[in-house]
Amino acid sequence: MMNATGTASTLSAENISVWFGERQVLQDVNLVFPANQVTALIGPSGCGKSTFLRTLNRMHELIPSAGLAGRVLLDGEDIYDPSMDAVDVRIKIGMVFQKPNPFPTMSIKENILSGLKLSGRKITDADELVETSLRRASIWNEVKDRLGDQALSLSGGQQQRLCIARSLAMNPEVLLMDEPCSALDPGSTRRIEETIQELSASMTIVIVTHNMQQAQRVSDQTAFFLADENTPGGVVEFGSTENVFNQPIDPRTNDYVNGHFG
Repeated sequence: MMNATGTASTLSAENISVWFGERQVLQDVNLVFPANQVTALIGPSGCGKSTFLRTLNRMHELIPSAGLAGRVLLDGEDIYDPSMDAVDVRIKIGMVFQKPNPFPTMSIKENILSGLKLSGRKITDADELVETSLRRASIWNEVKDRLGDQALSLSGGQQQRLCIARSLAMNPEVLLMDEPCSALDPGSTRRIEETIQELSASMTIVIVTHNMQQAQRVSDQTAFFLADENTPGGVVEFGSTENVFNQPIDPRTNDYVNGHFG
């Protein structure tokens, strides 16, 4: 599997179907996320994008009544294999959520180190790790003189970049991002988009977004999800971002990316 240097990994989903109780919400999703590329997942609300994202690091199995069929492979190894430790999987495949969720009682520095401490991993040089993680998340210069301040003293955009830094401290191979800019102002959004593009040099990134311009700005490839009342969500079209937006094959893709529904 991956080496300790943080080399990006290839992630793939094979025939992923998802249920909540008796209700099927995804059917037969097959996608490949190449190393060092950004993949955007787009589509209307309720079509299963965020649910699918949670299957990619076993967050899905934390939801009561959730069921899953298919395989998710990290460099060819099934992350759902009984021999795989779920905590280890979530370290290798990190996640940033829609709303910033720093630990409110912890300082900025403590937030960065929290994942390592909770997982029992050894920290050889805490100060260096904190600085490196904050630099990679493009927030070091803003917080370097206030590392002891409470995380909630930061603005919303800064909190989200802190959460990205917290994930980066775990040295993930893949980073999943569920609408990371949806609650942010344009300036914060731009900084996070720049961070995403910089991070893709060292990891594989999958981002759910409702912002079509954002998908075009940050991603190399795009998957368009769709569902209707009688059909579970699935992938209508998948390809290079340029093709999906400018030369879509399916007319439903064309309608969505041009704002005719959704």
